[in-house]
Amino acid sequence: MGNPRGFLDYERKEGNALAPKERLKHYKEFYFLPSKQEQEIQGGRCMDCGVAFCHTGIIAKAQQSMDSMDMGVIACAEDNAKPISGGDVGCPLRNLIPEWNDLIYHGLWSEAYDRLSLTNPFPDFTGKVCPAPCEDSCVCAINGESVTIKNNELAIIENAFSAGLVKPYIPKKRSGKKVAIIGSGPAGLACAWELNAKGHSVIVYERSDRAGGLLMYGIPDMKLDKSFVTRRLEIMRQSGIEFKTNHNINSQKIAKDILKEFDAVVLATGASKPIDLCIEGRESKGVMFAMDFLTLNTKSLLDSQKGGDLAKNRDVLIIGSGDTSVDCVAVALRQGAKSITRFERSPKKAETRLDSNPWPLKKDTFSTDYGLKEAIEHFGKDIREYQTLTKRFVAKNGQVCGVEAVQLEWSLEDKRVSREKPDSLKHYKADLVLLAMGFSGAEDGLSKTFGVELDSKTNIKTNNYLTSHKKIYACGDAKMGQSLVVWAIKDGCECAKIVDKNLTEKLSCCVK
Repeated sequence: MGNPRGFLDYERKEGNALAPKERLKHYKEFYFLPSKQEQEIQGGRCMDCGVAFCHTGIIAKAQQSMDSMDMGVIACAEDNAKPISGGDVGCPLRNLIPEWNDLIYHGLWSEAYDRLSLTNPFPDFTGKVCPAPCEDSCVCAINGESVTIKNNELAIIENAFSAGLVKPYIPKKRSGKKVAIIGSGPAGLACAWELNAKGHSVIVYERSDRAGGLLMYGIPDMKLDKSFVTRRLEIMRQSGIEFKTNHNINSQKIAKDILKEFDAVVLATGASKPIDLCIEGRESKGVMFAMDFLTLNTKSLLDSQKGGDLAKNRDVLIIGSGDTSVDCVAVALRQGAKSITRFERSPKKAETRLDSNPWPLKKDTFSTDYGLKEAIEHFGKDIREYQTLTKRFVAKNGQVCGVEAVQLEWSLEDKRVSREKPDSLKHYKADLVLLAMGFSGAEDGLSKTFGVELDSKTNIKTNNYLTSHKKIYACGDAKMGQSLVVWAIKDGCECAKIVDKNLTEKLSCCVK
């Protein structure tokens, strides 16, 4: 560490963002990194803390207090730990954060890229869309502001692309084994990259017209411009990975043919089954899943450079409180929504950490993400309605025109228990309702198509990534349920290790 006083001498400085009124005029990215010189200074804020939880990458129970946490257990946690909401500690990929922070502080950007690429195949994605649990686990964040780890990561990879350091990786020798990966989201891409690097021939199947999965169609351009996705896909193609789009593996016959042709098949189809709200009026026109809304808008932008118009001059209601709902707010604003309201079942979160959410766990406090900030600026008020439960969709001539909802009262003894507040029924205007309540597992039909078992949560059941079929593996959200992009990448990389190990062992047996 070159500057032992960096965290004391330098203040945290982030990049610049366009004002909401300006960025609402387009779908382009609106956040810009600081100068290279400033980014080097920010790298110098990384302290020689000795207990670098930022890159620990494990899961701890959120209910534990710091006094009861076994730090030895945290430091030695298993690599295949699964994500639990609110329980992340540090970076799942175990990026060598203190190392590359120090390298950029010394202006060694090429070396920093070398260290970053050892653990993360796609820092160009995580540097843009990851919520940065690493920063919440930074020692500087205990009683101050964390190091700008996410910005530093993005600066390293963008500098690497600008300097021509990011190149295709073509293995010197091929194994002769073929692997099919079903799904081209972050988990599928990570698995494909690692398996190709090991010398296996990889073909990625994608049912959409473009590869990228969630990265292409699930995340709006404002957060991840699609040129960055296509840039990475081109590197993968040049490395020898083949992509087959418009290929929907939706029948037992197609699946059987693939199993016959390939030595291994990896299911990386995501947790694509959205949670529905089956109440009166659900069949009304104008009630749709949030991901369908986002996909239609992105496809319109890609095909015609123009966004969609579903929300134009409409009273939009968004049900759900996660990242997807924020993206829906941002897109609806750009489409010209007349009004936007967002329902949340839970109470408003605390401004500071609660005892049940201590450092170094991922912070679970009140925040206002980009789309919500834009809405507040545009409408002059916060659009969030807390502790609100939708009871009925109201329709006129088959078209939704509003909803009826009640207020919830949450138990002080058990925060998981709530009841409807008496006489709180209220009507809200809405002629476009977007359901953004999350996902409930792998989509229907996947089990039957490939003959694999599902678990009690309708995720694909695996044992060390291997499904109930001897040639089929699973990774990412399809295996572990809805999670973050960074966890999907981590899971894809880990799955590739197991597939490679098993294929290599079979190859060795054949040679003998």
